[in-house]
Amino acid sequence: MKLGTLRDGSRDGRLVVVSCDNARYAEAGSIAWTLQDALDDWVGCQPKLQALAASLEAGEGTSFPLEGAVFEAPLPRAFEWIDGSAFLAHVRRVRRARRAEVPATLESDPLVYQGGSGHFLGPLDDIPLEDESWGLDFESEVCAILGDTPQGTRAEKAAPHVSLLLLANDISLRRLIPAELAKGFGFLQSKPATAFSPFAVTPDELGVAWDQGRVHLPLRTRYKGKQVGNVDAGSEMHFSFYDLIAHVSKTRNLTAGTILGSGTVSNSDAQQGVSCLAERRAIEEIELGNATTSFMGVGDTVEIEMFSKEGVSIFGRISQRVVKREAL
Repeated sequence: MKLGTLRDGSRDGRLVVVSCDNARYAEAGSIAWTLQDALDDWVGCQPKLQALAASLEAGEGTSFPLEGAVFEAPLPRAFEWIDGSAFLAHVRRVRRARRAEVPATLESDPLVYQGGSGHFLGPLDDIPLEDESWGLDFESEVCAILGDTPQGTRAEKAAPHVSLLLLANDISLRRLIPAELAKGFGFLQSKPATAFSPFAVTPDELGVAWDQGRVHLPLRTRYKGKQVGNVDAGSEMHFSFYDLIAHVSKTRNLTAGTILGSGTVSNSDAQQGVSCLAERRAIEEIELGNATTSFMGVGDTVEIEMFSKEGVSIFGRISQRVVKREAL
């Protein structure tokens, strides 16, 4: 089942079911007006939404062409946005480039931060940038939307708590990060609003590609119109989504609608490309002695997408352009 949120002028949009081929959608308001409404009563709403999806695929009932529809992020705002760093190739490569040691617990204790979740960017929204010296970067990620998850959930019991999957562009301002981390209190200014794919899908939609809490498909990233990454999102995800759930629920309950990110998707084979410019710059530092790739500037574009083995865009496309934001 594939779900989306149409932009309708309201804060949270309205929920629709999308056909597997991304051609048509059906209104879901008789079941739940927003995706958060559905997640709050997932046990009751999911079967009804599945039935609506089946009717849409069969060509039954009222539906509308997807072309021309404008989508928000599936959750335009969320109770929590928690992002991990589950791909250790990314951590090792970036740390090596700046001649820093990796944490001793790198392979046993996930790196996680909690981001702002009161406002997300839609998949086609511009990225506003006030100052290019801040070092704007994209980060291509896979994410899970969780149902209610009790404190102390173990990894082996976490599967039922993954309600939906989607993609993210977890935007970073790289040159603001060091000063924030030096304070010893985490990110804030360096992590502006994240953008999400237009569609979120139930794990069964991925078939065998969803295995052991990982999405075993390439994540493609295009920057300035050229492909810069076709990176396997499954094989080198050291901490699965189940592992991440166990970590973040250790001391608290998680509310339905919590979004959990994988961190930048990365492979140890640099030939697969990159999912962020920081990693490309790290590779240049390691191989050439200095980074030659600039961070994003006004007018630059980024596209993030994942395809099934049949060539269908599973989550739809994140496609964004950097625009100048004037200081107030």
